[in-house]
Amino acid sequence: MKLKYLGVFGVISLLSYTAMVVFSPLAYPGYDWLSMAVSDLSAVGAPSAHLAERLNALFGPCAVVSVMAVCVGASKCRSKLLKTGIGFFATMEWVTVAGYKMFPLVQGEEMSFFQNTMHIVVTILVVLFSIISLVLIAIGGRKEKIRSLSNWALICLLVMMLGALGTGIMPKSVFGLFERFSTFAAVVFNAVLGIYLFRAAFDRGERDEVNDESN
Repeated sequence: MKLKYLGVFGVISLLSYTAMVVFSPLAYPGYDWLSMAVSDLSAVGAPSAHLAERLNALFGPCAVVSVMAVCVGASKCRSKLLKTGIGFFATMEWVTVAGYKMFPLVQGEEMSFFQNTMHIVVTILVVLFSIISLVLIAIGGRKEKIRSLSNWALICLLVMMLGALGTGIMPKSVFGLFERFSTFAAVVFNAVLGIYLFRAAFDRGERDEVNDESN
């Protein structure tokens, strides 16, 4: 099996996560997506937790498979910034999958409750790794002559920053909306990386750079 085909798992991960976000509220009476976080859908004690877990089952494993394949594919690139950025993004995916599995939100408990506090810590780490990786990929993509990937990284970075800013300063009535900006930015970009791997764009970027230097 060629490595590039593993990039498809990034798209499957996005579809699984989207299905969870869209359909899980059907099992949660009174859920308000504008004000409530995605984590509330899979929180311990939430009425939608079982459905959310099933719909989201492919998200974590597929995301990790795809991004690790991307790491291997991108190892051919010359830009150290690009490879480092993808490495940070892969780390973010591992923190996401392991961290949220270990410390799911517990419904009905205060945020000072240990498990909920650790849930917030994981979220902070995910955001930090995401921002660092997207900045590095945006710069490294330009150096590697993969400008469209650089543009995707910039777009997802701006959307993520908008989400982080919105959840901090906007009214709680729209907390859920802005939180989704941040979460979907990372999930979408993982799918984008998978698509670039599938299209062998990292190989082409390297060849384009070689051709530019020889002309």
